[in-house]
Amino acid sequence: MVSTFGIAVVGFGWMGRVHTQAYTRLPHHFPRLSLRPELVAVADEVPGRAEEAAGQYGFASATRDWREVAADPRVRAVSVTAPNFLHREIGVALAEAGKHLWIEKPVGLTAGDARAVAGALDTAGLHGAVGFNYRNAPAVEAARELVAAGEMGAVTHVRIRLLSDYAAHPEGALSWRFERERGGSGVLGDLASHGVDLARHLLGEIAALTADTAVFVPRRPRPTGATAGHTRATGGESGAVENDDYVSCLLRFTSGARGVLEASRVSAGEQNNYGFEIHGTTGAVFWDFRRMGELRVSRGGDYQDQPVSTLYAGPGHGEYGAFQPGAATSMGYDDLKVIEAYRFLRSVAEDTPYGATPADAVASAVALDAMARSAERGTWVSLV
Repeated sequence: MVSTFGIAVVGFGWMGRVHTQAYTRLPHHFPRLSLRPELVAVADEVPGRAEEAAGQYGFASATRDWREVAADPRVRAVSVTAPNFLHREIGVALAEAGKHLWIEKPVGLTAGDARAVAGALDTAGLHGAVGFNYRNAPAVEAARELVAAGEMGAVTHVRIRLLSDYAAHPEGALSWRFERERGGSGVLGDLASHGVDLARHLLGEIAALTADTAVFVPRRPRPTGATAGHTRATGGESGAVENDDYVSCLLRFTSGARGVLEASRVSAGEQNNYGFEIHGTTGAVFWDFRRMGELRVSRGGDYQDQPVSTLYAGPGHGEYGAFQPGAATSMGYDDLKVIEAYRFLRSVAEDTPYGATPADAVASAVALDAMARSAERGTWVSLV
């Protein structure tokens, strides 16, 4: 039996649109889901933005104050896609108001913020999902299965990269993303958080790490109006960038495996160059987000000069079958968020967690805080 389920979205920049579109697509891709999303309310403090969203997507009401969403009895679950510095305040208040929560990573500015949101949900007996979308790629699911089945032998080392140019231009607006109090740790929270989640999802817990960070574009122009995404600004007053553009990190896993994680928001010539390379004693597996449905796989007993083949994601790998009937048909970023929305509402419907949870956000935030400490002190930091 299908029942309607009141949904609200708080914060309607680009990611708010992605969440909303994911909800609207759920009945098409997952018709057996017992909860049917109903777009009840949207909130955004920028004048006119919520009203525009309501008109475009059919939300029943629009407001500039997210507290009205918390008080709305029609709302059963909320997507929080507001800036990082608001995650804790909004997330805790919504949980205390009895709302299930799909919240974007990194869930606040620190591990303390992530713990506060996770704790509020636990205390209220509610479910939460976190926007670690890359783990939802069917090819990543296939890689995880190959590793778990021992197809690579014992994992020896992994390289994880998240390289992008979205902040490479020196005229990129000095938005909240570049401020310590509102954007937190910069590229650590924005991109390295995904890297930590992939590392844990694929290989298990991280035991210790050491990191180095840098700011390569130290000043940017302040925006003269509301920003969304990665806006350019010209002529604005120059201001200092307060958080990191780049991080490189060595990892030690509890399994004994080693790893390298590198993330940059200022890599000219790199557009969403995200991926991983996992090596084991008998083989390896490689994934590139820009070829999201493919895995390059090497396995067997040859060791030296062992060939690499291509595995195409298809039905049977993660949620691929909800989108395409046969292997090697491309999926996109927005499809990963549809999967995320499905796993969130399935968690609520079945009272069982599916997908990335607030506990994963806490674990990622602990690692990010450790990276910051390590970079400051020049030492290894233990996570266990």
